[in-house]
Amino acid sequence: MSDSSPSVPRWLTLIGIGEDGPDGLGEEAKRLIATAPAVFGGARHHELAGTLITGERFAWQSPFEKSVEAIVARRGTPVVVLASGDPFLYGVGATLSRRIAVDEMHTIPAPSAFSLAAARLGWPLQETACVSLHGRPLDLIRPHLHAGRHILALTSDEKGPQALADLLVANGFAETRLTVLEALGGGRERIRSAIAAGFDFDAIDTLNVCALEVVAGAGARILPYAPGIDDELFEHDGQITKREIRAVTLSALSPRHGELLWDIGAGSGSVGIEWMLADPSLQAIAIEQAPERAARIARNATAFGVPQLALVEGTAPAALAGLPVPDAVFIGGGGSEAGVMDAAITALKRGGRLVANAVTLEMEALLLKEYGARGGTLTKIEIARAAPVGGMSGWRPAMPVTQWCWIKE
Repeated sequence: MSDSSPSVPRWLTLIGIGEDGPDGLGEEAKRLIATAPAVFGGARHHELAGTLITGERFAWQSPFEKSVEAIVARRGTPVVVLASGDPFLYGVGATLSRRIAVDEMHTIPAPSAFSLAAARLGWPLQETACVSLHGRPLDLIRPHLHAGRHILALTSDEKGPQALADLLVANGFAETRLTVLEALGGGRERIRSAIAAGFDFDAIDTLNVCALEVVAGAGARILPYAPGIDDELFEHDGQITKREIRAVTLSALSPRHGELLWDIGAGSGSVGIEWMLADPSLQAIAIEQAPERAARIARNATAFGVPQLALVEGTAPAALAGLPVPDAVFIGGGGSEAGVMDAAITALKRGGRLVANAVTLEMEALLLKEYGARGGTLTKIEIARAAPVGGMSGWRPAMPVTQWCWIKE
């Protein structure tokens, strides 16, 4: 939330600048830069706009919050912030708007790196996945890797394209065409393409965007869009909510934009991981007491492209203390332990959903008690799979699961 008020006139101008420097700016942008007493930006931005700047130059500080404070301290006096391309596409605009009201800001965007890349390639942006890997884990690309998909990925540096090619090869996408678009819009612009398996470009510019035309080989690790991902894609020791039960569980949890899930007794982390795959805005905290399982959850989160899954190693209910308030809670393990259910119910937001699964009689007895006292819905889920019976086949039932779903009033 901004700490400004609309009564203050516009004093902060965000100007997007490309590799072509002043040549790519309009007259208004040039005038505002030239007359600003204070200009903030990265070293590259100051170099690009150097012939225009007459005021004091301020380079970005580390941590970045120091620069934000310096900008806010000048509230009411003209300030220009230089940004790469569109300030509100993975840019400084989003950060500043949390502190400064939009009525006090004036933005003059330039084409983003994604827009420039799409224009060079002739790719419709609305049909292209745009992913920023700049300062972010490379694994965020994984959920987008589907056969025939077009992806634009903004990397952090000159090492990014090779690392991306290596990830593609390791996950069964070796024949994917990888195009590196360097220093777009400037005199150093260069575009090169190669198949991931044979990628060996050198002297790649630090400023680059990678375009992927995804080709999936046999056995490629493709993460489906629907809930209930194949158990075999997870690393687990048997402690996993099986795919059919997981699909029903995710449906009951009903993820909604921006929500936080507690996955208590996370096991392999499968429920929390699938929760996060449903939408980039979703967050999850996996709570697991066994160190080896906690380490496995972290590996699974990386392998599924959600490395930002939070992990708490400890035993509930003690491990729940101090955690952010959840919008939804899943109890898959340890729910029958003293205090776990009460702690989860107490922590849950009003309108939040709690889903608990039971395979043991002790946990089922607890769910029957909670259902009788609080209401909600109680469901018995039974799955049988075909298996050999001598020379023929028959149904082999899995352990039935009792599921209690409850919404906090």
